[in-house]
Amino acid sequence: MKATMYARLFTAAAVAVCFQSAGMAQTAKPTVRIMTLDPGHYHAALVQKEMYDQVDPVVHVYAPPGEDLDLHLQKIDLFNTRPDNPTRWITKVYTGSDYLERMLRDRPGNLVVLAGNKSRTTRYILECVKAGLHVLSDKPMAINPRHYEMLLEAFKIAEEKNVLLYDIMTERYEITTIMQRELSMVPEVFGRLQTGTPDQPAVTKESVHHFSKTVAGKPLKRPAWFFDVEQEGEGLNDVGTHLADLVQWECFPEQILKTDDVKMLSARRWSTAIAPEQFKKVTGLDSFPDFLKKDIKEGVLHVPGNGEMIYTLKGHYAKVSVAWRFEPPPGAEDTHYSIMRGSRANLIIEQGPRQKYKPVLYVENRSGEPDDVFQQKLEAALKRINERIPGVTFKKGEGNWEIVIPDALKTNHEQHFAQVTEKYLSFLAQGRMPAWEVPNMIVKYYTLMEAYKASR
Repeated sequence: MKATMYARLFTAAAVAVCFQSAGMAQTAKPTVRIMTLDPGHYHAALVQKEMYDQVDPVVHVYAPPGEDLDLHLQKIDLFNTRPDNPTRWITKVYTGSDYLERMLRDRPGNLVVLAGNKSRTTRYILECVKAGLHVLSDKPMAINPRHYEMLLEAFKIAEEKNVLLYDIMTERYEITTIMQRELSMVPEVFGRLQTGTPDQPAVTKESVHHFSKTVAGKPLKRPAWFFDVEQEGEGLNDVGTHLADLVQWECFPEQILKTDDVKMLSARRWSTAIAPEQFKKVTGLDSFPDFLKKDIKEGVLHVPGNGEMIYTLKGHYAKVSVAWRFEPPPGAEDTHYSIMRGSRANLIIEQGPRQKYKPVLYVENRSGEPDDVFQQKLEAALKRINERIPGVTFKKGEGNWEIVIPDALKTNHEQHFAQVTEKYLSFLAQGRMPAWEVPNMIVKYYTLMEAYKASR
């Protein structure tokens, strides 16, 4: 294919909003120049939903031509032309069969953003860090054991070349999860993390996602390859990346973990049925492509994207479960359930009909103390936490306390991408990440690979 170079100039009239959640110092001149490689997932565009003072507004995209690229550019155009706080990205695009080689040769930037077909992600990561480029990657960075070995090599080379390889863990920025973590670190309230059992783990994380959903106010169009687990990853290797990350991040905050800390006990996988008319609704395609025929039974696509794993981490039992459905109930979105069991209290996040499909954190007294005594300790804990996270209070419920979070602290999934990016940009400014980040990313993907093998 003859390569083509073309540029799209998107104009905006307003100064962009810059999230300051990471405490990144503003710079007079942009020091980060983004190159987006083969964007096939809307997460690539969400990194650019806001502007960042330290990032050059010119973004170079290297990708094969096709619908994935077109959808990505449309989303950037949408951000640049929205009436409120429009962005001002200038996108320069290179298409051609040698898009990867051309990017590595041209090197118009120093940071590669990856979010697309996961069958290619790990190879992209490896080639980019070999070239001495920083990488901010969508999850998962590896979807099978072969990719995991490549990822280990990439982390080793990244360390040698002093570049930062990081995956986008948006769920760390969900406020109820943050508060669950904060309260778990208050012994007077939570006590200590229980050991648990396989039937009643110390920590449980369950997530329900949907193939049909709305993003940036528009119905999301999925690429056909998204329904192929060999290209997108199975449930545990995809969405499960977030949940395994949260287990580590909440139960052992800022501790360096090792693969020896993990013992996989069991894992299973199952399918979600997608009818032809449902597939057409989200892809626009009239029929299933050939690469999906392996998963078609009696004219219905069965996507083996669901999974569950039970394991121990440093001796504590954990359960992670991921389920995919076609579309949510009216008014609902992707949902999350979580429980952390402490010796004095359980910390529970629910997001069902009773919560109007919005995540709510509850504290359940298991200490044996009278509720009024326990409540005084919870009140004192929140007073200390308010010094860093202002405005959080509680209200007494039936057998528990609901943590009341002000609207100003509530951000959605799309906004979390700017928060993750700000955090990563602060790492780039410092020239390093916290000592626990890379070891724990390795442990996280090791855990998922152990589940991958156990589920078979």
